[in-house]
Amino acid sequence: MAATYVTMAELRSALGIGSLYLDATIEEVAQAAQDLVDVMLWHNTAPVIATSLTSNVATIAIASTPVFNIGQTVTISNAGATFNGAYAITGLTSGEFWNTSIYQTGAFAWGNYSGLSQAGISYFQYAKTASNALTQLVRPYGKALGVENMTVYASTPAVREASLMVAINIWQSRQAPGNGASSIDFGVPQPFKMGFALMATVRGLLAPYLAPSVMVG
Repeated sequence: MAATYVTMAELRSALGIGSLYLDATIEEVAQAAQDLVDVMLWHNTAPVIATSLTSNVATIAIASTPVFNIGQTVTISNAGATFNGAYAITGLTSGEFWNTSIYQTGAFAWGNYSGLSQAGISYFQYAKTASNALTQLVRPYGKALGVENMTVYASTPAVREASLMVAINIWQSRQAPGNGASSIDFGVPQPFKMGFALMATVRGLLAPYLAPSVMVG
């Protein structure tokens, strides 16, 4: 899907490169900028931290208190081909659905089961016809997206401007030696563009739309 926060045509125009460079190259930069900005915005989402499938029932663990209801449709992404897609929730459950011993050792050492309900982990289920899948962690976290009733970010001026700025910085870092920008008289290069300051430079534009989770720290 083509980037919408900053389009390929908009980025070409801002960079003044006309028809130079392949469409795929420009689109990749636009999409990278959108991905970076979008993850900072407030959506109706919850991080998917683990998955399991038994007898055609999928169970999804999210790093959140319960935020979805039975009958609600959620779209799961980045959780593996078996679990990705849009599904209607058929049930809400607790950690008792899984063997509690997995929480004690190895990669699944999330603490004692008795503390799970207090650790911000909850579960939902949906029908999925597929082979059984053992419980496994999802790292990096996947995403469960519920219905959103909000301003469309692709048409929000501040979000679009921030995305364009990020895209321009990414593009200039691709072209400039050392990922630094030189002045027109070939003066001293500016600081590394792809460092921590990349997103900090657009936080002011995004301030009204930032997710609380990215404001911590």
